[in-house]
Amino acid sequence: MSETTATKMPDVTAAEPIPASAMSEVNRILGNGDLYRYTTAESPVTLLERDFAEKIGSRYALAVSSCSAALFLSLMALDLQPGAKVLIPAFTFVAVPSAVVHADCVPVLCECGSNYRIDLDDFRHKLPGVDAVLISHMRGHTSDMDAIMAACDAAGVPVVEDAAHSLGTTWDGRKIGTLGKIGCFSFQSYKLLNSGEGGIMVTDDPDLMARAIMMHGSYEDKWQHHDIPADVMARVQNNMPMFGLRLNTLSAVLIRAQLEHLDQRVLDGRRNHDHVANRLRAINSVQVPAAYPAEMRAPDSLQFNLPHLSDDEVDAFVGDAKRRGLHIQVFGRSKNNSRAYWNWGFLDDVPDLPQTRAMLMRACDLRLPARLTLAECDLIADTLIAALGE
Repeated sequence: MSETTATKMPDVTAAEPIPASAMSEVNRILGNGDLYRYTTAESPVTLLERDFAEKIGSRYALAVSSCSAALFLSLMALDLQPGAKVLIPAFTFVAVPSAVVHADCVPVLCECGSNYRIDLDDFRHKLPGVDAVLISHMRGHTSDMDAIMAACDAAGVPVVEDAAHSLGTTWDGRKIGTLGKIGCFSFQSYKLLNSGEGGIMVTDDPDLMARAIMMHGSYEDKWQHHDIPADVMARVQNNMPMFGLRLNTLSAVLIRAQLEHLDQRVLDGRRNHDHVANRLRAINSVQVPAAYPAEMRAPDSLQFNLPHLSDDEVDAFVGDAKRRGLHIQVFGRSKNNSRAYWNWGFLDDVPDLPQTRAMLMRACDLRLPARLTLAECDLIADTLIAALGE
């Protein structure tokens, strides 16, 4: 326990705060109504793209309306043929298979283990015959990227990273989202950078970025607002279908003002996660998977398993925690949960994935925002332990 004990359960569903430094620019934009990203060469969206690319260490960045849009554009930019197979982890958010389907491709689901990561045996078994891999670092848990990239490079299969939950995470010193061909991030309210909605994609490949720029909603000479060579853009201009997936200037202002706070939020989020996780690890009925040695996580949530409890006991634990003011979901036992693959009714063929199903039926999910104090984290841990005791 920490020396100072919190007396009121924090609202773990509240988003990260918007810095006061953003308000003058927000008021300016609201005053003149200039929400369109292509009005000026120094649009807040353009400035965000430059700053984010520099922060993440990528050559190019494209801000879009959501991470879902970024995933879709990434697959479209790869110029996959209709019906192409895209390998994805079975433990992910519904936006991932949705992006594959919208790109006129076919999702191939891969087993995930009790540590929430991709099962490498199943991954290697299913890799032959797929045209792309979309790795989802679900809830910030990084699969073995050394093994995955080696297998994909040997097979000549491009990798897209869904890093919606992994902004600030590193793998062997390299930033997640920069290991594959394209990385996609989220600015939805529950992420470390909060603009309500929004996303961004990064790449070092000018041809991929040029295709994405045209398709996301650039037209005529608007591509000149992006730092892309003219000869590269000339190859794709008017040759791509266009979608309205642009980010507006107000969202860009909100995100850009938070970039300077990202490193501290990463540290605070990791501190909170590890503090609660270490207390839970002392409970015999709780399993909290450890990070891989190469993985330095940037978590804003906590996942743990209850492998020794029955269905009724798991439900009773969730109900007791709720009565104590703490909302927990068990992915596989929450009705219509969008992270339970059997609820993806738009898929033509949902495979039997017993390993992933077993994990989802016992995997508990709890938000632990970076803004929480250690006293609040202790109150959350006390509540979890008390509910488990019941």
